[in-house]
Formats: sequence, structure tokens, C-alpha cells
Amino acid sequence: MIKFNNISKSYGDVQAVSNISFEVQKNELFGLIGPDGAGKTSLLRMLVTLLLPNAGTMEIAGIDVVRDYRKIRLMVGYMPGRFSLYQDLTVEENLQFFASVFGTTVQENYHLIEDIYKQIEPFKTRRAGKLSGGMKQKLALSCALIHKPEVLVLDEPTTGVDAVSRREFWDMLDRLKNAGITIIVSTPYMDEASRCDRVALMQQGKILSIDKPQTIVEKQGRNLWKVKSGNVYKLLSDLEKWDFTRSVYPFGQYLHLVTRNEMSGHSDIESYLQEKGHTSLVIEPGFSGIEDVFIELMTK
Repeated sequence: MIKFNNISKSYGDVQAVSNISFEVQKNELFGLIGPDGAGKTSLLRMLVTLLLPNAGTMEIAGIDVVRDYRKIRLMVGYMPGRFSLYQDLTVEENLQFFASVFGTTVQENYHLIEDIYKQIEPFKTRRAGKLSGGMKQKLALSCALIHKPEVLVLDEPTTGVDAVSRREFWDMLDRLKNAGITIIVSTPYMDEASRCDRVALMQQGKILSIDKPQTIVEKQGRNLWKVKSGNVYKLLSDLEKWDFTRSVYPFGQYLHLVTRNEMSGHSDIESYLQEKGHTSLVIEPGFSGIEDVFIELMTK
């Protein structure tokens, strides 16, 4: 459904996207996962015809994004990271306006947004600028869907939204995917990766890995330990110098230590740290998540 072929984009000396190629299948929920500055927004803005790539080609359903941009704009629903609806218009007025822009009506495609819109319908006469973060999010999604797009493009839609609204939003995306809409979404939140069919882990304009979230984790074959002591700063410094350390980084109240394959286990970690004078040691087996994998790939 979506095809990126050797896409690159730079702003002066800054290379935002570097030679990226991948495909998104029809009716797939695909995630671009990475921190701020990874290139996610630039990539999505090129896909929705707001930016021109310096190199490469993009297609949606076999249609060239640059050459046939007018067709693409009718096929795509776009929700930018920053709330961009008319804040002095009411909820109802915004929705009617965006429907009219695409030559349709709210009534004609109401079935597409019913589950979402009914949550904000009691506030339909309220100005958009006066809505809460979660309600703004639902209104923006409704406006992006009202013309019945084949592809939905969402740029960090849950940034700055509370945990409950984030969960509700991803539940809505699942329902939209089941309704036959192809979705590509970017997010800096690693925990949201598990809600996607496949993800691309991005950093500094490049893709570090692309696959199903669980497959990415399993491929790493990591030996992870959760470690803490009375002196966390010294603990980090000592583990960074240890010959058996593959990577180590802070993770909540623990350090996550990834050891090399030849490491024997708990007793070796404990012996080494006791020799370094550490007390109140806690050493537990850990379970790798997508965030652990991303940090290790980024370190490499």
C-alpha cells in the first residue's frame, strides 16, 4: 500500500532522513518508533505531500506521491503532531469544514467516526481551542477520517496526552484497522510499539531495525540483568569498564546490564561488584523489551 524507495531529506547540512526504503502492507498498522530528531516527522510530511524529498521515490497504492500529489491528498488522512485545527471554530464547525473541503458531508461518512465522535459530541458547540488534550486528539482524528481515506497518517498523536486517553486512542486505531484502513503512525513512546503489527526503529534519519515488535526483541538474543547498589553512579562506571559488559544503561531505579554470551551469570556479576566495594547489591534476571533493544541498537 505504501512504498518508500531510497528516500533522503536534508535541511542545509542536517541530514534528517538518509536513504530509507521499506513498505507498508494494505490494512497494516505500522509504527515509526524513535526519539525526537529521528526523522519521523520529515518522513511522514514527505508521504503526505507537504515536503519534497531530495532523493528517492514514494508510492501509495501504486501512485507516485510527488508526481500525482493531488490524487494522494484525496487518498490520505493526516493528523500532524501539533494540534492544527481552527481553534476559534467549534467542534461541529471544524468537522463540517473539513468534510466540505473534500466534497463530502459529515452525514455521508458519519459511520467512520461514530465511535470516536460520540465521545466529544456533548461538547460539539465548544470551541476547539477550549478542549482538553484528549478531546482535541479525538476531534483531529475525526477530521482526518471524515473524507474516508485509504491511508491514515498520524504524527506522534499521543504526545502530551494522559495515559488513559493514550490507551483509548490506540483502541480506536485497532478498530479503524479492522475497518480496512491502512495506518502509519509515529511515536516516541516505546511501549506503544507493541500495539503495531510491525515497527521501524529510527534514529538520526536511519532505520535501525524493522519487523514485528516481538520478533525484533527475540532476534537480539540478549542476556539482561537488573542491577542496583548503594552507589548507582559508581555502579554504572564500574559496569561500563567490565570486560563482560555488552551494554549498561539506567532504567528506572535499576541499571539494565546486558552481558556477553560467555558470561556465566549472577555469581560473576556479584563477585566483580563486591570486589569493587559495592554493598546492598540487588541482581535479578530481566526481560528485554523494545526499549532495551532500541537503546542497544542506538549505542551500536
